[in-house]
Amino acid sequence: MISALVHCFRLARVGFVLAREGALSLADVAPLPPAIRLLITLARTIERRGARESGSRLAAAMTRLGPSYVKFGQFLATRPDVVGVRAAADLETLQDRLPPFPREEAVRTIEASFDMPIDKLFSEFGPAIAAASIAQVHKARIGEGENAQTVAVKVLRPGVRERFARDLASMRFAAAMAERLFPAMRRLRPIEVVETLARSVAMEMDLRLEAAALSELGENTRDDADFRVPEVKWDLTARDVMTSEWVDGTPLSDMAALVAAGHDREALARTVIQSFLRQALRDGFFHADMHPGNLFVDAQGRLVAVDCGIMGRLGHKERRFLAEILLGFITRNYRRVAEVHFEAGYVPRHHSVADFAQAIRAIGEPIHDRRADEISMAKLLTLLFEITALFDMNTRTELVMLQKTMVVVEGVARSLDPRLDMWSTADPVVREWIERNLGPVGRLEEAGRGAVSLAGFAAHLPSILNRGERIFEQLEIASERGFLLAPESVADIGRAEARRARWGNLALWVIAAILAAMWLGG
Repeated sequence: MISALVHCFRLARVGFVLAREGALSLADVAPLPPAIRLLITLARTIERRGARESGSRLAAAMTRLGPSYVKFGQFLATRPDVVGVRAAADLETLQDRLPPFPREEAVRTIEASFDMPIDKLFSEFGPAIAAASIAQVHKARIGEGENAQTVAVKVLRPGVRERFARDLASMRFAAAMAERLFPAMRRLRPIEVVETLARSVAMEMDLRLEAAALSELGENTRDDADFRVPEVKWDLTARDVMTSEWVDGTPLSDMAALVAAGHDREALARTVIQSFLRQALRDGFFHADMHPGNLFVDAQGRLVAVDCGIMGRLGHKERRFLAEILLGFITRNYRRVAEVHFEAGYVPRHHSVADFAQAIRAIGEPIHDRRADEISMAKLLTLLFEITALFDMNTRTELVMLQKTMVVVEGVARSLDPRLDMWSTADPVVREWIERNLGPVGRLEEAGRGAVSLAGFAAHLPSILNRGERIFEQLEIASERGFLLAPESVADIGRAEARRARWGNLALWVIAAILAAMWLGG
């Protein structure tokens, strides 16, 4: 009871800040109950002057609410299916930048992590060069003389775990209440959204896991001639500290520097798209935060990605789904695009494949009347997810993250080459994956995986039959004697019935009082 009141108090503050910054004007109130619509209308009366003129009202509110909500806002920017397209576009402007904490605190964290003085670990350790909600980065050096090497040292922000744990508890409470009070919201899975954020933040706050992601991405792409990631220094990495190779390169956001260095912007644009698609399709493990601030070009012209705090994973089924959808739109085979959704189990069987194909045609046909450089693959996937909502397709968190990352990646590529042909750029990567995985070799490998699974099932068949026999015996006993409940369950049912009876009695007394008042007044 007390914890619920605490959560309500914290959420009331959140609501006040949202209303004050004009963020509630982005809410679609049409499907909400009348009482909630009235509450939002009243809340909007406390908007500060000029709030509605701002182009980033929700981003401003999240910034005011603190680091946890900045991270939550960045996460919701990848979920237009949950917050709406307008709100997601507003949140895209959210910058995860905070003032750095003192160098002395970073030094204490490092020394506590390795139980060693800082000068024994680094020959030089400079001030912070970038700071965000979870950690900040310092430039340092290891070794001496000719063996000296410049490194990037990421240090966790002190007290950040406690702050995030407190705010996430309130978010969980709000998500549970939303599902309970508004059953229509269950399709959007708000509890799952918060839990996904919680897992993501937990991984970001253990820098060993980010180092592992960086290492895995590097291993996956080690043979790619046009893409790489920094090397992790594992002996200087712990839960609160991560050390990696320092990247000397030109930021992808600095167009003038790229031109001055003689880099081919058109080739870089193709590299951005193809490297992302290779990660998603070939490896099933992709960098999900590929904004220009995390991308550099080294002296050899290779694209270098840093900051692997946010990563996405796709299973074989999701990769096949993505590849066949993209190929279906490229070849205008809308029937196949529809069938893929049904085969993956994403659209319920009671819907018609033909009707779904017709809806997809409404998305696909208009793009073929445009020039190649006017077609947006990310916009196409956004429209596709909007259409699927009409056919009761449950939200797939990993696919939505992929779609939102593709929006960012496509934006980066088009900033390098505004006339980039997305389809011809993506086509070789998509076709290579399909030929490799859905062609003869892929079919044989799939058959092999099926045979291994069947063998595993056969090995466990005796124990499965034994369990089945025991369950059947218990059902026979239950049919004769009835189901037995544990004492704890009986007690819980009793308490629930007692609460229901109390509320029922209270309601009867209120009704009786009203009737009495009406009778006396008459």
